[in-house]
Amino acid sequence: MEIKMNKEIRDYQESMFFGLNFRQFFCSLLAILAAVGIYFGMRDLAGEEAIGWLCMVGAAPFAACGFFKYHGMTAEQFLWAFIKSEFLYPRRLLYRSEDLYYSCMEETILFGEKTGKDGSRIRKKQEEKAEKSEKKRRRRNRKKKKRRGRDTDD
Repeated sequence: MEIKMNKEIRDYQESMFFGLNFRQFFCSLLAILAAVGIYFGMRDLAGEEAIGWLCMVGAAPFAACGFFKYHGMTAEQFLWAFIKSEFLYPRRLLYRSEDLYYSCMEETILFGEKTGKDGSRIRKKQEEKAEKSEKKRRRRNRKKKKRRGRDTDD
């Protein structure tokens, strides 16, 4: 007795009827019913050979749906994905790169290009000056508050 193991566990299919899984069996049954329906519906209108071809053509899509797999999708899933991509969401996709570093450093880079020097060093100096002036402004405000406090005490 030999047991076959699939390399991928998701590829496992349980055999239910005549070595077919339920999906394959159901689609085969639909194909047979379609062929029988075409035969009885067309037997008065066409010859035997033409009816035979019509039965095969009518049953083929049902039979194919049971065995169709594309990238792990069944026929219905593939058909729905195709309809969505081609008809429901038609659009042109444009690639636009986004340089995160450039967007963060854009101001510094432009400043460096204008001055012809290293923009980051000049930027740091400006920030330090702004920080010093902010500290001075805070000290002045504190002194003013202290003076006002003394003036009200007198």
